[in-house]
Amino acid sequence: MILEEILAGESKNVEFKVQRPKDNIKYMKTVVAFANGEGGRIVFGVDDKTREVVGISNDIVFSEIDAITSAISDSCEPIIIPDVYLQTIDNKTIIIAEISAGKQRPYYIKSLGIKEGTYIRVAGTSRPAGRDITAEMYYEDEGRSYDMVIRRDLTVTDGEIAELCSQMKEVAIANARSDAQKAIIKDVTKNVLLSWGLLAEAEDGSIHPTNGYVFLLGKDSFLSQIQCGMFKGTTRAVFVDKREYGGPLWQQVDDAFQFVLRNIHLGAKLEGIYRKDIYELPPDSIRELIINAVMNCSFLQSSRIQVAIYDDRLEITSPGGLMPGVTIDKMKEGYSKIRNRALAHAFSYMNLIEEWGSGIPKLMKAMHEYSLREPEFIDMGIALRINLYRNIENINIMQDAKGTTQATQGTTQATQGATQAKFTKEYKAVLAVIKNQPDITQKEIAAKLCWKIDRVKYYLNKLKKQNIIRRVGTSQNGHWEMLIEENIWQS
Repeated sequence: MILEEILAGESKNVEFKVQRPKDNIKYMKTVVAFANGEGGRIVFGVDDKTREVVGISNDIVFSEIDAITSAISDSCEPIIIPDVYLQTIDNKTIIIAEISAGKQRPYYIKSLGIKEGTYIRVAGTSRPAGRDITAEMYYEDEGRSYDMVIRRDLTVTDGEIAELCSQMKEVAIANARSDAQKAIIKDVTKNVLLSWGLLAEAEDGSIHPTNGYVFLLGKDSFLSQIQCGMFKGTTRAVFVDKREYGGPLWQQVDDAFQFVLRNIHLGAKLEGIYRKDIYELPPDSIRELIINAVMNCSFLQSSRIQVAIYDDRLEITSPGGLMPGVTIDKMKEGYSKIRNRALAHAFSYMNLIEEWGSGIPKLMKAMHEYSLREPEFIDMGIALRINLYRNIENINIMQDAKGTTQATQGTTQATQGATQAKFTKEYKAVLAVIKNQPDITQKEIAAKLCWKIDRVKYYLNKLKKQNIIRRVGTSQNGHWEMLIEENIWQS
């Protein structure tokens, strides 16, 4: 290590100890956490609070090395063999115990047992892995995919299988980009689902669904959902809108994708004489990230995929950290591993996945083309979060390739709608009420104007379709936004 690394403080892969603790458990948690993760270094002789290099006395340094090596080898299961060595910084000797990423996970502290003694590294601290993450380590290190595990407690009929095969083919055709691609789409059969791992054959010859089948059709009442939310500001303090999408996974992906498009800004630019709608964030990349979240979601964890929109960013979080051998730098270069292999086969057939590993490099390129900052990748240990940052300073303005403003968010649509609309006294009455009380409900508008509720809904729908107004949030807790200037509809 160099002094600058020490001054940077502890991290996901570095921990400091003033001296070797008498109770080995105090640093053995970090040892197994490093082995269960990407590896790391424990530095003895550095104060973890002040980052001062205090050193280890030369009189005991070699006996300390022996004690550290023996303690790690004796205390952990499977056996962990550390690389322990000396280094001199500022004329002081420190001991570094380097732990490599293990290949026989999960590693745990023998005396605590696998249930209580398995640890992982999260944001610079060592924390208990818990049963779900421990089980996931078994599957990953044995080269198995949890979504291919047979569900002997469930049965599936030939009719249900045929219905799924039919639905998947319809989705594949709908997502085909050309007639040539449509022409090569083949029928899905029971045998195909067996080969993909969505179905499995038991010892007695009976056919059962796997976890992948359950998740693909959204049959798990808790885990088979994507949570979406829109928040005011840059924290989760104030909800503006929230949705929980269930049903088949391919429909959940589309629902979550449409939720994002509804809640980010849409502008336009002119290409010759034609007007082209353009979102503030690249739509193809948004869709790709939601699909990646599904492909790499750990269904062993008691949490769901979350899609959150803030004033400054779009945040997509998938339960389950990076797969073994995958790093953020490798992801940016196109390296990928799939956690849910059965689901990946299904999504690939349905033309929801194009090229393996191409999503993140395409995202990086698209964000650059949109003149937005580079996406932020956060490995949370138990989850992976990707942030796409919006252009706060100029969020309502879409520019052409030369940087010249062509349209502001919603303005083009609203102006076109306004010029086509005939602002009768009924339209003006509704708009006047909304202007004075943006959070008013449909029932309250009806009461204020002495109209029937159906009449109110008719005029509101007309105004929304012509992009003159829009509703943000729910019918009861949201508010109306006027997309045109008052002088336009008052004239």
